[in-house]
Amino acid sequence: MTDDLDTSVHHQLVSGLLSAGKVPSNSALAERMAVSVEVIENALRRLADNHGLVLHPHVCEPWVIHPFSVSPSATWVEAGDRGWWAPCMWCACGIATLAGGEATIHTRIGGEREDIDIHVAGGDVVEKDLWVHFATPPRAAWDNVHHFCANVLSFHHPDDVRAWSERHGISQGAVVPIFQVMDLGKEWYARHADPDWHKWSVREASTIFTKVGLVGEFWELPVSEGGF
Repeated sequence: MTDDLDTSVHHQLVSGLLSAGKVPSNSALAERMAVSVEVIENALRRLADNHGLVLHPHVCEPWVIHPFSVSPSATWVEAGDRGWWAPCMWCACGIATLAGGEATIHTRIGGEREDIDIHVAGGDVVEKDLWVHFATPPRAAWDNVHHFCANVLSFHHPDDVRAWSERHGISQGAVVPIFQVMDLGKEWYARHADPDWHKWSVREASTIFTKVGLVGEFWELPVSEGGF
């Protein structure tokens, strides 16, 4: 029963973001779903415990519902007259997928001074010569998911990442062609707006990485049951 409720709450949040660009309040959700605010807050806490979303540390309200950020970020995904903040480039590709595969991602190279527009048409990235750096292996993402996402950034060339890493004192991780990250975004997030959404298990997450060609020690996940 609680799993169905949690899935319904997640669906209402993502649907609200896609249609209106914002999440409904806890009280609006409670009224819409004919339950109490306490029931909604308990569902949000369970979703947070299962990595289905991230709550503000001081209040039981959504902060990040991957692939969306409820707070402003350095990456903006635009589709027609709609738009959303993305926590990172992986998430931006996921938002572009959920928006119908036609979008423009406004971001900055390496999170620094150079603005860049990345176009998605027919579900594919137009600027295929760009690269994306993952500083932290995905298996450690939830140790600090905000830091993980903040460091999934676009670059012109893999060689640029070394100087960037040295400049900022951030470990160099894996550098991936942007079209491969788009494939990851499509596989990972295409069903996040579905009414029967469920959080990927570790096994399912590993299968997705392998399917899009992200293999090797950096992408390996611990052998365990449960959600990723």
